[in-house]
Amino acid sequence: MSSTRNDALSAWMSEHQVSSNALAEKVNQVIGDLTGKVGGLDGSDVRGWKAGRVRWPKSATRAALEQITGLAATDLGFVRRGKAPALAARSSEDPVHRRAFIAATTGTALSAIPSTRLTVGTGDVQRLRDRLAELWLLDDQNGGGPELETRAVALSAHAMELQQNGSATTRIRSRLYALAATFTATAMWAATDSRRLEDAQRHMEKAITLAGLSGDGQAQHQIWRYASMLAGQRGRWADAVAASEAAMGTSIHRSDPRYASLSHARLALSLPGLGERSRAQRALDQASRAFTHADPGAFRPASMDFYTRGELDGLTGITHLRLGNAEKAEYHLHRCLSDLRDDQLRNRAYYTVHVAFAQLAQGDIGQACCTAAAVMPPPGSTPTGRIPHLLSTFTRQLNIRAPHARTTREWNDRTATSPRRHL
Repeated sequence: MSSTRNDALSAWMSEHQVSSNALAEKVNQVIGDLTGKVGGLDGSDVRGWKAGRVRWPKSATRAALEQITGLAATDLGFVRRGKAPALAARSSEDPVHRRAFIAATTGTALSAIPSTRLTVGTGDVQRLRDRLAELWLLDDQNGGGPELETRAVALSAHAMELQQNGSATTRIRSRLYALAATFTATAMWAATDSRRLEDAQRHMEKAITLAGLSGDGQAQHQIWRYASMLAGQRGRWADAVAASEAAMGTSIHRSDPRYASLSHARLALSLPGLGERSRAQRALDQASRAFTHADPGAFRPASMDFYTRGELDGLTGITHLRLGNAEKAEYHLHRCLSDLRDDQLRNRAYYTVHVAFAQLAQGDIGQACCTAAAVMPPPGSTPTGRIPHLLSTFTRQLNIRAPHARTTREWNDRTATSPRRHL
């Protein structure tokens, strides 16, 4: 197949007098900053991009290029493989912003570019918020994974470059810290969703620091609830409860009942791990009451778009499942699935697997397998996120409950050939 030259990348390199070797070296450095492992690119790789032989580099490479240039990968002339996902197109940064960002990130390789101290304002903040909304859409559609994590880390670094190298008011600086914290929390969530828990812990520690510097209650609430989820995945239920209680100490918990509802729901999820059944039920009741008092039209960041009445039903269902109330759990989980938006693909799969757990706990083996099979990754796919791990857990529980059943043998035969990445 013939290749089409990447004129956009070639033009950028020519404009800024960057050689192929110099760009490869800088990309390797930034990949190291993003992933902890320095990249192995050289000038021939860059020449391959320019010639169009490589039309869509790996996610870490794209994130590094976006951080270096301040431009989206598509604006640099790269073309997505296959059908483009339903994400909003990212706008290019304005020329002054781009020149200042390049000067801050590329060092002597681009020393000819003036290093003026740019003024950072609400437009820069809004552009970062737009990027954040894109990440949340990506998460809704695909769940957490390396691509989401890498992009989030790069955007957090971008926000901090503006913080360190720009002139801004105190209010704008607070927002930049909050955005950097939220991007880092998104990276933490992506790592948690993929069960790379050590990476998630590292992101969490950074996010907590940035959120503290921001003084932003929404960012702090988001990070503490993610911390609760991470602790829960590690089976550290006392830490999970403490993180949920920390979320209740934020200003946004006190001022917005929608956030208060989510705080109580997250607490309820953690309490069964400590054997606190009555307190878990009280937390669920508080979550429901707070939700009814929340203003549905109030402005909230994209990170709260997922929290609908259906999501509350989903969290309630999982709590009942952990409390051993399988019938109640299935009731709430079905209510959740009927209320989710069409674009919430990850959450739909997540709660569907929990319906299967509830059915299995009630002894309905055949129906449980049928439900779980609905979210099994198709052959040839490379699944990410929690679903493969949950299906593996379902398989173990099925074999414990009905080891000799024909349905169990059929399920085992089917899963033996299914994708098992991250299981």
